[in-house]
Amino acid sequence: MPKVLRIINRFNIGGPTYNATFLTRFLDDDFETLLIGGLPEKDEADSLHIPQEYGVEPMILKEMKRIPDFKSDREAYRKIKDIIREFKPDIVHTHASKAGALGRKAAFACKVPVVVHTFHGHVFHSYFGKLKTFVYKFIERRLASKSSGIIAISDIQKKELTEIHKICSPEKVRVIPLGFDLTKFNSKIATHRQEVRDKYNITENEIAIAIIGRLTAIKNHAFFFQVAEKVMEQSKRPVKFFIVGDGDMRDFVTARTKELNERFGEKIFMTSWIKDIATFNAGMDIICLTSDNEGTPVSLIEAQASEVAVITTETGGVRDIMLDGETGFIVQKGDLKEYTKKLVFLIENDEIRRKMSQNGWTYVKDKFHYTRLVRDMEIFYRELLAKTTK
Repeated sequence: MPKVLRIINRFNIGGPTYNATFLTRFLDDDFETLLIGGLPEKDEADSLHIPQEYGVEPMILKEMKRIPDFKSDREAYRKIKDIIREFKPDIVHTHASKAGALGRKAAFACKVPVVVHTFHGHVFHSYFGKLKTFVYKFIERRLASKSSGIIAISDIQKKELTEIHKICSPEKVRVIPLGFDLTKFNSKIATHRQEVRDKYNITENEIAIAIIGRLTAIKNHAFFFQVAEKVMEQSKRPVKFFIVGDGDMRDFVTARTKELNERFGEKIFMTSWIKDIATFNAGMDIICLTSDNEGTPVSLIEAQASEVAVITTETGGVRDIMLDGETGFIVQKGDLKEYTKKLVFLIENDEIRRKMSQNGWTYVKDKFHYTRLVRDMEIFYRELLAKTTK
C-alpha cells in the first residue's frame, strides 16, 4: 500500500484546503494518506471544518507560517523530516509555495521516492519587486528540477510555468484541475435564495452582487470599488454589493465602504467570512472577481455551480474555468470602462443573466467534481511510482 504524505501551507479558506481534503478522503483504498499543514493567519478564516466535514483529521504544524521566518521555518522543516522518518511515505505531495519549499526540501533530504508539487497559484508577478521575484523563481526552478512531477491546475498555468517563467520543462508538468463537492451548491437554490435575500433585505427587483475572497492587495478591491461607484452612477436598476472575506486590507475596505455608502445610501455591505457559502451564493445575482493574480479562482467555480453569472478580470486560469460570453464575462485587468459596461449589461438584462446562470452549472458540474480530480491524481501517482521500480 503506497503511503502519501500531503502537506499544505495552512488551513485557510481556499482551493488548497478543498483539494487536499478530497485527495486525502477519496483516494483509492490502495493508498494511505496523512495530511499536515499550518494554521491560518490572524486575518484569515479557519478552514479546519472542511476536512472534518469529510472525516479527515489533519496533523497541525503550527510552525508552518505564511511569512518567511528563519526560526519557525527551520522548526517546521525539522518536524516535517521527523514525520517523514516516522510515516515513511512513498510519495510526498506538497501544495502551494511554503509547503512546497519546506516539504520538498525535507523529502529530498529523506530520499522519498516520489516528490510531487501542486502550484495552486504563483508569486511570479504582481506580488513582489524584481529582485524578490527573481529569488523566488530561482528557488522554484531548483526545487522543480529535483521533483518527480509538477501539477498545474490549468492549461494557462502550465504555459506560465513552462514557457513564460521557465520554472521547468513541459514534460514534467501534468495539468490536473481542482475538484470540488459541487452538489451542495446546486441544491435547494430557490429556498436558499429566499433565506439570503430576506436576511439582507434584498428586494426581488434589486440586483445582488458579491466579491468573495481575502481582503488583500492582490485581489484588487480598490478596482472593485471603482467599478461599484461607476455602476451606481450608471445603472437603471437598484443594486446591492456584498464584500465577503477579511484580511490585511480591511481598514481600506471599511473606509471605502463608508465613503460610498454616505454618497449613495446603504448599498455596500461587509460580511466578513461566511462558512456556508453555498447558501449565500444562492441569494446573489452576479459574483465578481477583480484580482491581479490567481491560480484557479474557487469563488468563480462555486458561483457557476450555484447558477450565478460571473464577471472577472483576465487573470490566472479563469479561461479554463468559465466560458466568456456564455457563463459570464472576462475583462482585461485595469479596464474600468469595459468592466463597468459589462457589469451594467448583466444587471439590466435579466434574460441574458438567467441564461448565463444556467450555463454555469452545466459547464462545471462534471469538469470540476472531486471524483475527476481523484481519478486523475491516482493515475499520475501510479505512473510516477512505476518509474521508481524500473
